[in-house]
Amino acid sequence: MEFIKFEKVRDGKYLKNYELTYRNKAGREKKYEMVSRRNLNGVEDIGGKPSGVSIIATYQDKMLLLHEFRMGVNRTVYNLCAGMLEPDESIEECILRELYEETGLKVKHITKILPPSFAAVAISDTTTYIAFVEVEGDFEDHTSENEQIDARFYTKAEIKSLLETESFSSRAQLAAYFFAER
Repeated sequence: MEFIKFEKVRDGKYLKNYELTYRNKAGREKKYEMVSRRNLNGVEDIGGKPSGVSIIATYQDKMLLLHEFRMGVNRTVYNLCAGMLEPDESIEECILRELYEETGLKVKHITKILPPSFAAVAISDTTTYIAFVEVEGDFEDHTSENEQIDARFYTKAEIKSLLETESFSSRAQLAAYFFAER
């Protein structure tokens, strides 16, 4: 594949839309649309900087899941606690802030932070860290008026049941499955 042209076609508040023109392996010119959370100056910037974190949180033998309304799918789904890095914020600071904002919980211990991975490779260059944490504290609602989030801990048996009948984000579904099966 050979890139020919790179053009920003929309500059939204949170998402920037780009049109990429490339030559495919048959030698034909093709256009591809993508979105980014960042301003990109050229193809060399694509996928260059992590933008957030997804948090796999546990307390004793339970896993934290958010049951939240997501406008992009117009329904309530099970999801991980997650959020965007603020300018000049470390990944550890982001984990603490997002967990507190969405649940009121505090981080007891960060077990592991995986290197950034692509969140939606078919449409975006967005990369996020995945963090594994142990948490403590009590649930409190610190969400904005634009968020509808019900956070709680689930046992392995409860998660197995949810996986059979409920809608999940793909990362939350994968994390929940492996939590419930271990």
